[in-house]
Amino acid sequence: MRSRWGGFWERKMAAPGLWPGMGRLLEMPAALRRVSRPYSTFQAFAEVLRLPKQQLTKLVFPLQDLERQLVPESKSELHLKIFDPSLEEIARAESIFTATARNRIEYLSSAERLDHAPDLPRPEVCFIGRSNVGKSSLIKALFSLAPEVEVRVSKKPGHTKKMNFFKVGKYLTLVDMPGYGYRAPEDFVDMVETYLKERRNLMRTFLLVDSVVGIQKTDNIAIEMCEEFALPYVMVLTKIDKSSKGHLLKQVLQIQKFVDTNTQGCFPQLFPVSAVTYSGIHLLRCFIANITGNLKTDGIQFS
Repeated sequence: MRSRWGGFWERKMAAPGLWPGMGRLLEMPAALRRVSRPYSTFQAFAEVLRLPKQQLTKLVFPLQDLERQLVPESKSELHLKIFDPSLEEIARAESIFTATARNRIEYLSSAERLDHAPDLPRPEVCFIGRSNVGKSSLIKALFSLAPEVEVRVSKKPGHTKKMNFFKVGKYLTLVDMPGYGYRAPEDFVDMVETYLKERRNLMRTFLLVDSVVGIQKTDNIAIEMCEEFALPYVMVLTKIDKSSKGHLLKQVLQIQKFVDTNTQGCFPQLFPVSAVTYSGIHLLRCFIANITGNLKTDGIQFS
């Protein structure tokens, strides 16, 4: 079904000068480490809690780890405490993403059109980003406590061609959307725009940005689309293991300034993550549990 907006993405991509440099693709991150055995949530997070404080901060709160490099007068530039759950709350969120006999986490189905998507009552979140941003790798990392869930990760950009729906127990549905830009599906506009505008149980869109290269022109189009459709969305910065701390901090500050000055619907706090080291994954799980209404925390503060 053609969007009544006339295809937001299509109109933007028709503008001159958007494609230079699109052929220079980054390599996909190294394959995500496999979880060798099923383990309980609390055993897994207990291992994290035994880490030295600096390592724990780097793994669970990567923004706070970066903050240490800022001079005092610059620390207010990063929004660190808008979502600031306790370690106990993060541990509780882990149970939602842990597969058990009573908490089935599984791939449900794929769809090329919204009217082919499963009709599900649970709250839903979706992940969208440029081809080769590491989206499928991130989703695989989020499901690392459910190692039987198959999330296909390819070295070739543009591997995801359909909307892939994953059931997370009785709690929520997670949707892996096709990537935009290089090798995007031909029907990307109809598929994605219609879903984003008409999916009634969609609680939040997670827009992934490659932290190595920052916001690209196609990312700007996706951001404008979220803003025009008045979608609540979150910016997730992927591949933070690929850069030096200095380069990563520079990119994070630039993206934070962009969010503060150019967006209305974006959650103010950024979520830097690595699908290789799992840095930021625990906090992102907790945020998903919270915004889908499955975990009440004292750690969200809005000004």
